[in-house]
Amino acid sequence: MTSSIEQLAGKKVLFATISADDYINPLTGLAKHLQDSGCDVRWYASKRYTKKFHQLYIYHYTPIKYKDVNSGNINEIHPERARITGRIAKLNFDMLNIFAKPAAKHFEDIRYIYEAFPFDVLIVDTLFTAAPIVRQVLGVPVIAIGVVPLTASSRDLPPYGLGMTPSRNPLGRLKQSVLRFMTDKIFFKETFNAYEQVFRRYGITNNGINMLDSVVRNSDIVLQLGSPGLEYRRSDIGGNIRYVGPMRPYAVARKGLPWSDERLHQYKDIVIATQGTTEKDQNKIIIPALEAFRNTDVLIIVTTRGLKTEELRARYPYRNVIIEDFIPFDDVMPYAKAFITNASYSGVLLSLQHKLPVIAAGTNECENELCARIGYLKYGINLHTDTPSPEQIIEAFEDVLDTPSFKTNICRLKEEFNQYEPILLSAGYVAELLKMRAS
Repeated sequence: MTSSIEQLAGKKVLFATISADDYINPLTGLAKHLQDSGCDVRWYASKRYTKKFHQLYIYHYTPIKYKDVNSGNINEIHPERARITGRIAKLNFDMLNIFAKPAAKHFEDIRYIYEAFPFDVLIVDTLFTAAPIVRQVLGVPVIAIGVVPLTASSRDLPPYGLGMTPSRNPLGRLKQSVLRFMTDKIFFKETFNAYEQVFRRYGITNNGINMLDSVVRNSDIVLQLGSPGLEYRRSDIGGNIRYVGPMRPYAVARKGLPWSDERLHQYKDIVIATQGTTEKDQNKIIIPALEAFRNTDVLIIVTTRGLKTEELRARYPYRNVIIEDFIPFDDVMPYAKAFITNASYSGVLLSLQHKLPVIAAGTNECENELCARIGYLKYGINLHTDTPSPEQIIEAFEDVLDTPSFKTNICRLKEEFNQYEPILLSAGYVAELLKMRAS
């Protein structure tokens, strides 16, 4: 594989991703590695990330025809979204308006980029729905990276997006088959038809593949973050899917000492709580977690991403409470007993690398899939809600402390993670694909 990587020099690589931290950050390490290997690396994403790419020294293309929707303005551009309460209805709205319909505008932007920058390979996340169109119309190879649980459908599993766990008995498998049919033909029919219409606009077809399958099936290679131990068993996994381990974001070598606080050494039980980068309603996880542990013998560490930090500190002035805009999780996870989260994939992967059980509280389309896996595979507890009560959080934390098998299972998964060198492995797959296309 080393000889293949040497052939990367001079290759043009375009990254194109959904404009949210959880879709961009995990890929930055690979992007910088390819750049250091001699590739001309550029990125298509929201103007919200201009500063980030400037700091990374990566050329940044912003949307032209596509309305610049990102994780920070999605509810402003789609105000009706906040009023949708039904899980299926909200999932359908997101798939239609954030993934299906925008595929055409994304493709037009990328085709315009291609005229001035004829990239050799397009690297996307597995929900960047314009990728199959780029591959068919422009004839450019596509590598998709799974920054969420594997989106490919399977005859062994319930439909993706509902947060259901698999059944292995005949009746359960029949139910799953019926649900897969209903999601394709009834629940999400409008979304999948709209996506098919985008293909037809360019004289191509998606061959009836549902949208969540399309990027995976229509990519030359899928690099799935994580490992088989974090996924459901399936007998029909695609031949283009490669597990590459838990890929880390690019990070400049830090100067000085790690983040620290004397209380890390004064409390036996420590818990970390966060809501990730998109969810702004702190009543969902942060406040219930603070209410659960305030003024107890458990140290709770909360990161806010800069949202209402001082207000929360004034409200929870207890010695056992630490509230910060940001803390490098690598510095505090080794001390913790549990990680409370709405289940961003990168955050959960980091938690599992630190052998830290997860208390998962997420219901959005990809969050609920990860929460379901955490509960089913016994890496923590799935609370089956995105608005847990303080009592639910306390009970889950006590269950984590009283259930040694969580730690045992996670240690086994960590050993599986250790078998991968994510960046080098992924770069090798990029090089091999380009070599194969050139021959």
